[in-house]
Amino acid sequence: MLAVTILGNNSALPAFDRHPTSQVVTMEEHIFLIDCGEGTQMQMAKYKIRRSKINHVFISHLHGDHYFGLIGLLTSMGLLGRTQDLHIYAPSVLQAIVELQLKVANIELPYPLHFHPLLGEGVIVSEPKFEVSAFHVYHRIECWGFRFREIRPLRRVNPEKARQYDVPSSFFDRLKKGEDYQSQSGQVVPNVSVTDPAPHARSYAYSSDTLFDERIIEKVRGVDLLYHETTYLKELEERAGKRFHSTTVQAATVARRAGAKRLLIGHFSSKYEKLDLFEQEAREVFPNTDLALEGVTYRI
Repeated sequence: MLAVTILGNNSALPAFDRHPTSQVVTMEEHIFLIDCGEGTQMQMAKYKIRRSKINHVFISHLHGDHYFGLIGLLTSMGLLGRTQDLHIYAPSVLQAIVELQLKVANIELPYPLHFHPLLGEGVIVSEPKFEVSAFHVYHRIECWGFRFREIRPLRRVNPEKARQYDVPSSFFDRLKKGEDYQSQSGQVVPNVSVTDPAPHARSYAYSSDTLFDERIIEKVRGVDLLYHETTYLKELEERAGKRFHSTTVQAATVARRAGAKRLLIGHFSSKYEKLDLFEQEAREVFPNTDLALEGVTYRI
């Protein structure tokens, strides 16, 4: 399973019962936290997100609505007796900020905390079942997007077909890797005759605070689900550009040109109480668009 749960979908100011940015990404048994705005812990409790399952935290940039909830989360994990390692991927200066906060509060965490500074684009986490990459987005300060991708599983052996061709079970691991089987008599059994294709490797891209920039298109090309900020409606395109944010139409244009299968839009300005127009404007450009609504889990 690959799924995204929205904890916060608003921009800088909490308003209209909307909270600053935070999301949880679930990939099978793994849970990742993206950004940690103010109130994230309360949202996690409300929507029954298990803090103990989170081992990787990704912080896109150091504007408060994306990380002011982090120090509270870290200390709460300690108070709850966490012992397993926690990894944070963020702009390098965040390490000094967190260490200072812990120092002045005379707090020593009971678990190992590992900082991984984001120094360039590319893969930042690589595991047998998944990988996470970072890419630049274009905001007023250093800012990053993240792409989550399942590692494509091996081909699936069809045991019934394998028996029909007298392929021994000891060869199954090699079949999974795509090898053909050759019998002692020299007969070649094509791999495709006894295996089924691996499932599609799903992917999710998170494009954090950014102005519209065509360079992002290649970074998110072909993803199953794309989250792109839409702070403003299309009539405020000029304001969006000056503040290094995007509009509905701009986010939808990125999704359409990148060949994304589905688009989530969020990071709504607090000047808007109703969000209907955000969805309407984006769907005019990219029909498979949904609002990133708090408490909703979007499955791929």
